[in-house]
Amino acid sequence: MDVSRQSPLSAPHDPIPVETLAASDAWRLDDDDDKEQKRMGGTSYLERHLIESRTLLVSGPITDRLARHCAERLFVMEARDAEKPITVIINSPGGSADSGFAIYDLLRFVRPPIRTVVNGLCASAGILVHLAGDRGSRFCLPESRFMIHQPSTAGQGTASDLDITAREVIKLRERYVRIIAEGTGRDPERILEDARRDFWLNGEEAKKYGLVDRVVRERAEME
Repeated sequence: MDVSRQSPLSAPHDPIPVETLAASDAWRLDDDDDKEQKRMGGTSYLERHLIESRTLLVSGPITDRLARHCAERLFVMEARDAEKPITVIINSPGGSADSGFAIYDLLRFVRPPIRTVVNGLCASAGILVHLAGDRGSRFCLPESRFMIHQPSTAGQGTASDLDITAREVIKLRERYVRIIAEGTGRDPERILEDARRDFWLNGEEAKKYGLVDRVVRERAEME
């Protein structure tokens, strides 16, 4: 988890039609998405289907752009139905600490119930996203892996600036450990000790640790 804003922890009103938001510049994530939307007449089938199925994909590094992507889709789904659950599928190696905390706060801020499903890797800042799921609704698929570690940064500048950065990293580490402790019920000191080095767990180990409520093989097991 990197404390740097741009480097990889080593963003409701009246309902807005999905077609209107999806066709806007803010909805597009990259050139490939843009081309796909144009090919499908402005709104890709995938985007419409994910919104209608109440599914949010958190895939790849945690970045400011991904945080914005999550915010846009969460607010659309909340506006369409504030009671129906949203399922968050996670496969992420981590990334920006600030973006991870932003997604965590937003998932807990919106009104719909949130359930998280790890499919692949959930590491570093990705752990924050996973623990934003409601208690009892945090799942993983059998071959998933988890990794907890301390935040890091490549500090530069004067001695005074480096001292400030070091203190901020310690504060960030305390926030990270506190969220894991609250989510797992484990002692913060034990978590801090575990996180001094990269701490890896498979699905069953993550369940015993308290990160996961249930390891599932098929969707029906989450109902």
